[in-house]
Amino acid sequence: MPLIVSISGIRGVFGDGLSPDTLITYASAYGAWLRNRTDHQPTVVVGRDGRVTGDVCSRLVTATLQSVGCHVIDAGLATTPTVEMGVLKAEADGGIILSASHNPAEWNALKLLNERGEFLNAEAGQAVIDRAESGEDFTVAYDQIGSYRTADFLDYHIERILALPYINPAAIAARNFSVVVDGINSVGGTALPALLDALGVENVHVVNGEPTGRFAHPAEPLPEHLTETTQLVADLGADLGLVVDPDADRLALIADGGTFFGEERTQVVAADFLMRKQPGPFATNLSSSRLIEDVMARYDQPVHRSAVGEINVVEAMQANGAVLGGEGNGGVILPALHYGRDALAGAALVLQFLAETGQSLSELGATYPDYHISKNKLPLETESGTLDAKALLAGLAERYADGRISTVDGVKIDLDEGWVHLRTSNTEPILRIYTEARTRDEAEALAERFKRELLEIEA
Repeated sequence: MPLIVSISGIRGVFGDGLSPDTLITYASAYGAWLRNRTDHQPTVVVGRDGRVTGDVCSRLVTATLQSVGCHVIDAGLATTPTVEMGVLKAEADGGIILSASHNPAEWNALKLLNERGEFLNAEAGQAVIDRAESGEDFTVAYDQIGSYRTADFLDYHIERILALPYINPAAIAARNFSVVVDGINSVGGTALPALLDALGVENVHVVNGEPTGRFAHPAEPLPEHLTETTQLVADLGADLGLVVDPDADRLALIADGGTFFGEERTQVVAADFLMRKQPGPFATNLSSSRLIEDVMARYDQPVHRSAVGEINVVEAMQANGAVLGGEGNGGVILPALHYGRDALAGAALVLQFLAETGQSLSELGATYPDYHISKNKLPLETESGTLDAKALLAGLAERYADGRISTVDGVKIDLDEGWVHLRTSNTEPILRIYTEARTRDEAEALAERFKRELLEIEA
């Protein structure tokens, strides 16, 4: 399996692309990059999700950072947003998160942060890659080796969420919510219950909460992966279910009655709530549902679209003064906390909204127009060779040149009946094919249509 290097991190299958040598090479290059841009020995916060390989990867990375002259604060098992908050709390120069996010358990990755707790942009990321590929030895002299200490930033993360002026734990406690948490055997199984406890939610049922890294179901929070959890919400008569990916930066919702509410609508609910408190622009990526435009129009606020990738959304937010942003994969980005997707912040906003309105999640969902997204993929590695994604997308763009298309990130084509967005994945050797229409069948039909068209171009 090839190593995938992109704005979403350096990731691969451990032992098949992602090796100790790889981790050492990129961690030392990152440490050297930090040293080059500071006038002091830089400090790096390092955290990891619950993957089986997380501990050994973390020990390799922290020791490497020390060897190139960086002080290390080891946050241990921590969600991605908690590490990002830790960078801010410690006033560190950067951070590394060891997590392959939604990828299967055999994957792991280095996700690199700047001093603001944000993912590196393309320019900074390329600077690290260039150093990694230079073959240079960045090891410092024995008297310049960095220090090492541990710290837990979860309490700080939760405290900052509770300090938001529109979060009222007493109001949430008064609703007496019953909540199911699916922690996918990683860090969310610890972090979300701790947040709920701080918010006054007493009736919490945790499944897959032990951070063993042996995921009870596929890691991406899609409806077909969550049938047992969805059924549990129904069986317990719970008010809602909160489901995260392994590093807990994405939040999917299950409504009362055991109906999958979705990850696409997480950012929509958060926006619907925050616009009542702090109206302003919103930013999201090209693959997110049209529903966000419908809801933001209620508050006469604009939506700005960016290429897929958290840092791309963050840069669109910063450029347009957005008070909230996100991605349709369940990511909510609240700059009042930090510029990063945060499942804990998303959960707090959703619970506060339900507490204030007195609505159930299903009742809230009924107020939104109905859209359906189909998320498909076309493997680029085939038995007959590797598909040329760039050529396929160029051919499709040429075919639809007279239509409403965007080539900012792959090819997005707006049609009267819906849209299709085709792009090379940042995290897997695949071509992603996302479609949206008014019904599930129509969305699936659009996906099949464009799969056929891609294969026609290949032929």
